[in-house]
Order: sequence, then C-alpha cells, then structure tokens
Amino acid sequence: QVQLVESGGGLAQAGGSLRLSCAASGSIHSINVMDWYRQAPGLQRELVARITRGGSTTNYADSVKGRFTISRDNAKNTLYLQMNSLKPEDTGVYICSALSSIARYWGQGTQVTVSS
Repeated sequence: QVQLVESGGGLAQAGGSLRLSCAASGSIHSINVMDWYRQAPGLQRELVARITRGGSTTNYADSVKGRFTISRDNAKNTLYLQMNSLKPEDTGVYICSALSSIARYWGQGTQVTVSS
C-alpha cells in the first residue's frame, strides 16, 4: 500500500508560480514511476508530467513544456511540480499518482486556481 498526500495548491495570478508537493508513505520501495495529473471541471483527467525512479527520465504534456518541472526527492519520499508562468487554463485539481509493478495509487488532489 502507498499513500499520497498533495499540498501547495492555491490561488495564483497569471504569470505567477506555485510549487506542488506530494508526500508518499507506505511501500515506497515499490514505486517505479510518479505522475502529476490534473482535472478541470467538464474535462477529463490529463497527464501533466511524469518522472521515473531516480529522475533519469521526465515527460511533459505539450501545454506545460518549458513552464513546469517535475522532480522527486527519494530521500524525502516527495514528488514536486514546480509551475511557472501560470496561465488561467492551468486551473484544475492536481492529483499525484504513483505506479508500482502491481498497482497505481492516487492522492486526493489539490486545487490550483489561476486568475487572469
């Protein structure tokens, strides 16, 4: 079992920055990949960023490339999403997810609202 708890969401102005954190606990050793998803009202959940164990490989949605940075600190069991140059369309619930060889785990989500 893996538990994921997000934090760092809130209200930001367009052009501003936020850093989201996802604290993982439980069977951390089993996690291979960690992701950030987001979901806006009326839209399906989308993958925003992905990072492999050790941080050797990262992937980003086209809409956030050059603005968002995903990272992980294995010593602290924490995943981060640094969000810069925020746009109103970045608004949504950001959800941390961890993938092991046998299961995918989801956090509760943290709300990000970007005003224009």
